Amino acid sequence: MSAAVVSFIRELYRTNEFIPLHAPTFAGNELKYVTETIQSTFVSSVGKFVDDFERKMEAFTSTTKAIATVNGTAALHTALYMAGVKAGDYVITQALTFVATCNALHHMGAEPIFVDVSKVSLSLCPVALDNYLTDNAFSNESGCYHKTNQRRISAVVPMHTFGHPAELDELVAVCSKWNLILVEDAAESLGSYYKGKHTGTIGELGALSFNGNKIITTGGGGMVLCRDAELGARTKHVTTTAKVPHPYEFFHDEPGFNYRLPNLNAALGCAQMEMLPEFLKQKRQLAQAYKDFFVDSEFSFVNEPDYAQSNYWLNAVICPDTQSRDQLLKTTNESGVMTRPIWKLMHRLPMFQHAHRDKLEVSEWIEGHLINLPSSPTQLVL
Repeated sequence: MSAAVVSFIRELYRTNEFIPLHAPTFAGNELKYVTETIQSTFVSSVGKFVDDFERKMEAFTSTTKAIATVNGTAALHTALYMAGVKAGDYVITQALTFVATCNALHHMGAEPIFVDVSKVSLSLCPVALDNYLTDNAFSNESGCYHKTNQRRISAVVPMHTFGHPAELDELVAVCSKWNLILVEDAAESLGSYYKGKHTGTIGELGALSFNGNKIITTGGGGMVLCRDAELGARTKHVTTTAKVPHPYEFFHDEPGFNYRLPNLNAALGCAQMEMLPEFLKQKRQLAQAYKDFFVDSEFSFVNEPDYAQSNYWLNAVICPDTQSRDQLLKTTNESGVMTRPIWKLMHRLPMFQHAHRDKLEVSEWIEGHLINLPSSPTQLVL
């Protein structure tokens, strides 16, 4: 089966060269807009493309305010800060995530609590979340607190794994029940919709990433999504060093972050946004091709949940066992076709190994069975 997978992927991408997991595609106005930015000399944090990029993202996601940042971790850090997470707080998230989710918590001085994921979404499980809180927390009008030490649990951060939306209605209900703020790590899910609503717009705040391996890229970059206009305005203020506007004086009215996305990067983002609908179309065609290929095999393709429309950022299959997973990883990578296992679970990393957690049974099962497949947008000719 492993050799057949290699042959099929090479047929998809029509090449005998190395096939990466997810490469950027530059097929529109990227060079034009970046050149325009260089010629203008406004390559740093001030320029028209930053504003244009934010407005394009607001229109695409139907959010009230979008604030561009230098990377996705900065976007999530800002979202947590604006959500009121404080040093010493606990924040509940999933162990099955990229390390940036937990790094942002660490930079806030907060500690993660790891709760299991759902097999439906691969994202934070609302049933596991409610069960953990029932066993380990109490809430009152002032907030939610851990029973062991009365430390505040301030927020819940689901990550939309590989672009598949979490079960957001249920998570919102649990957060409301326990007096918790929901912040969406939507780094991987630009172009994904939960019951018709774009991911990152259902929680109090959301965070996107535009790293080079994402569905669109600004080289490095991120975006905070805010449902509330007043909160969005203050988020923009805080990310731009909290500088009070003035023709020439420098006055800053609170501690802020220098998380501004450079105009040069935003120019790239504007061009990529023009291509996004085509990228999404190509990636759904690619996902369908994988789904058809694996339909009668012992490998199970990871489909979008019934309630969602996924961007299929990274396609994935569930292998029948760890041995077959390892064999597929070995054969594909030795053949110049990049595949990878899922991230090492966060509680296995030295800096988070002492974190509170539930049994993480589904997370650990997925860790031993899942493989990501090459997922760059491609015009299929099959």
